[in-house]
Order: sequence, then structure tokens, then C-alpha cells
Amino acid sequence: MKRIMGMKRRGFIALLLSSLVALTGCTDQNVKWSLYDVSGHLPDLEFSLQGAGNKTITQNDLRGKTVLMFFGYASCPDICPTTMAQLTEVIQKLGNEAKDVRIVFVSVDPHRDTPDILQAYVDAFNKNAIGLTGTETQIANLARKYRIAYQIEKPKPGANADTYDVTHSRGVFIFDNKGKARLLASDTEAVDLVTQDVRQLVEMTKGKI
Repeated sequence: MKRIMGMKRRGFIALLLSSLVALTGCTDQNVKWSLYDVSGHLPDLEFSLQGAGNKTITQNDLRGKTVLMFFGYASCPDICPTTMAQLTEVIQKLGNEAKDVRIVFVSVDPHRDTPDILQAYVDAFNKNAIGLTGTETQIANLARKYRIAYQIEKPKPGANADTYDVTHSRGVFIFDNKGKARLLASDTEAVDLVTQDVRQLVEMTKGKI
């Protein structure tokens, strides 16, 4: 079952990436990207969700930061902790530029992932990461905006109501410090390549390139 779900997720992200690659041209003549350039083909960063302490967080709270956003859930057994670990390594490799970058983890499992549970989860990887959740409608609308597919299975008969499987597509959406969607990374990208492109993006938006 896990293998089948993994194949479905890989198939979805491959389809998403291929469709975006077909649309994408070179928009930054002075920069060579290793990741998928999605400039102009995905919406700007815009949301209103709940963070730790039930504080409402919007894109305005991330103004001036390069954002690495992905979707998952705190009890995910494989993809999410791996992605968080990889993005944390990216942040570490950025050195001084790390202060201008934020990891944002959006839960697709709002029933189990309260804002505080989610923040505790991301804190275990990176203290500057932000965990966000919301109502089912809020999450569904945001996921649809960025073409993220997910499915929450019903609990098995006789099982605890909080015991169920969640499947979701994967990929990291990278926004510049003005909230423009710029890059898309698959979960198989090498950490060094992601670091290289994030560094270039930070430097470019500061006028260093």
C-alpha cells in the first residue's frame, strides 16, 4: 500500500512539474536555475491561516522573506520529516543568507494538527520554521491554488477516530521576498542544488546579481 501511495504521489508531482516546464521560459537572464522556474505560472503567495497560539498568519507576516513552502502533516511517516530535514540543511548551508529565508509547513490534516502541535513539530527541525493550519475549507482552497492533491482516508471500522491515513502530493514551492512564485523543487532534488538556487534568489532580489 505504501509503495502504491508513493507511486501516486511521485506521478502527481512529475505531472505538475512537466506541465509547468512546458510553460516556463527563461525570465532571469543573468541567473541559471537548477530547479524548475515557475515565474508567472503560479499565484503569488497569499493565505490566511492559523499559527501557534491560534494567531492568524498571512503572507504579510512573511514580507521581505524568501519562503520555502510545502504541504504535509505532522504524523507523516516518511515524506514530511525527510523534506523538513532537507530544508533545514538548506537553511544551514545558506549561512548569513538564512536570516532572509523561512520554511513554511502547511498541514493538510487540520483535524489532528492543531497550530501548537504543528509548530512543535517544525521546531524540532528548525526554530525559525512556521507551521500553519486552518479549517478544512481554508486548506482545500490553498492546496487547489498551488495544484496540491491530498486525500484523507476514513478510519477503518472499529478504529480510533484519530487513526487514519493521509496521502498527499509533494514538492517545495519557493517564493521571492515579494511573494512571487519563482521556483519549484521536487523532493528528490539534491540539497546543494536547492541551496544554490535559494541563495541566487535571495541575492537577486537584493540586487546582488
